[in-house]
Amino acid sequence: MGGTEQHFFKQIFNTWYEPVRNFLYYKTGDMKVAEDIAQDVFLKVWEKMAGIRPETIKPYLFKLASNRFLNWHDHQVVQLKFLVDYQPGVVNERPDFELEIKEFDILLQAAINGLDDKKKMVFLMNRIEKLTYSQIAGNLGITVKAVEKRMEKALIFLKKQIGINI
Repeated sequence: MGGTEQHFFKQIFNTWYEPVRNFLYYKTGDMKVAEDIAQDVFLKVWEKMAGIRPETIKPYLFKLASNRFLNWHDHQVVQLKFLVDYQPGVVNERPDFELEIKEFDILLQAAINGLDDKKKMVFLMNRIEKLTYSQIAGNLGITVKAVEKRMEKALIFLKKQIGINI
C-alpha cells in the first residue's frame, strides 16, 4: 500500500472510528464488542483501500458495520440456542429475562426511530457519542438553546413511548 493510501486510511480511521464504534455500541450495548466489531470494519477497509472512493466512505463504513453487527448477532443467537438446548442451567435462571431484554431493546429502538431526524440526531449525539450540548450545537450549526429544546422534546417523546425516564 502506497503512502497516499496509508494517509487516506489514517484520515478515514481518525475521522470515522469513534462514530462507527458508537453506532455499534448502540446496537450491541457492549463497548468491548463494539470496539472488536469496529476493528473488523477498519481491517476490511484496509484490505479494500484501493477500491474505496472518498465520497462513498461514510455509507460504506456504516454498511460494513451493520453487516458485521448482524453476523455477530446471529452468532450470539446460535450460542444462546446451544446453551439453552445443550447446557441447561448455564443461562440465566429466569428464561424470560433474555426475552424481556430483547423486547425492551426493540421497543427502545422503535421509539428512537420514531423521533424526527432533528431530535434523533441530538439525542444520539448526546447519549451515544457523549457530546455536550455546546459541541452538538457547533456540529449542527444551531444554538445551544435549540439543542436543549430538541433534547427536551426527544426525552418527552421517548418517555411517552416506553414509559420510563431516559
